[in-house]
Amino acid sequence: MIKVGIIGGAGYTGGELIRLLINHPQAEILFVQSRSQSGKKLSEVHHDLLGQSDMQFSGEFTTDADVFFLCMGHGESAKFFNENNIPNHIKIIDLSQDFRYNKNFVYGLPEVYREQIKYAERTANPGCFATAVQLALLPLAAQKKLNGDIHINGITGSTGAGQKLTATSHFSWRESNISIYKPFSHQHLTEIGRTLNFLNDGTTGRLNFLPYRGNFTRGIYVTAYTKCDYGEKEALEIYKQYYAAHPFVQISSVNPHLKQVVNTNNAIIYLEKHEDMLLIVSMIDNLLKGASGQAVQNMNLMFGLPETSALRLKASVF
Repeated sequence: MIKVGIIGGAGYTGGELIRLLINHPQAEILFVQSRSQSGKKLSEVHHDLLGQSDMQFSGEFTTDADVFFLCMGHGESAKFFNENNIPNHIKIIDLSQDFRYNKNFVYGLPEVYREQIKYAERTANPGCFATAVQLALLPLAAQKKLNGDIHINGITGSTGAGQKLTATSHFSWRESNISIYKPFSHQHLTEIGRTLNFLNDGTTGRLNFLPYRGNFTRGIYVTAYTKCDYGEKEALEIYKQYYAAHPFVQISSVNPHLKQVVNTNNAIIYLEKHEDMLLIVSMIDNLLKGASGQAVQNMNLMFGLPETSALRLKASVF
């Protein structure tokens, strides 16, 4: 049994992680740490855990765990490392952006780095937008076909902004609304470009990324297009071959919709060819495949378990 400690378990990603690990056949949660919620029952913060767990949030952590999940805000994971001496026997899976470019951490995108993750002691989970965009483009990069400009649009649900209330996450602002933010400058562009350049021999064309805030709760819907000399059938076969060994990426033959991936660890990819342009649709749940689900997927790989353990979740179309 894998003994798990969760650091910063009061937010959205912490809640999702608890839900997954409670039902993991080979994991045991030792503690869920939260400075802000210490002493409260988990179900007082994550209300859907009522009847699922009687655990309380702890203000401290113990070092008898096999793995720590760091579910804190950006900047907080690095601070946690600086302030605490973490024993070497504890594996680390960080869900912030703090260690995605750190040479001591393996970048936790299984669809590229599965073998490295298997032997990793420390893994840095990708960002949610970064996951959706990379999954859209990995097969083309592996075929060295990303040499022209790449145009990307992505829309994310309000949970992508985290649990802390802001002006643009408030219901009255978000409902029946849409807005662009960080055009051409989103922080995930660096990690996206790094992976694509790795596969594409360092010659990836310019990434033009326009991210949007949507008026729904969870999910990411990405469209990307670029010039491509593959026909639609040939491109479809390339994508099917690339993802054949990756259990959570599905290639759809019909135009999909976002609810097909919400509350699952799945990604759905769809292709269309328009003259010389290849259009790729990529969809994930930002809290699962874009965060906590992918983190558990990485834990499974790091401990030699079936990659899909505790992650065969079903979507609802309602």
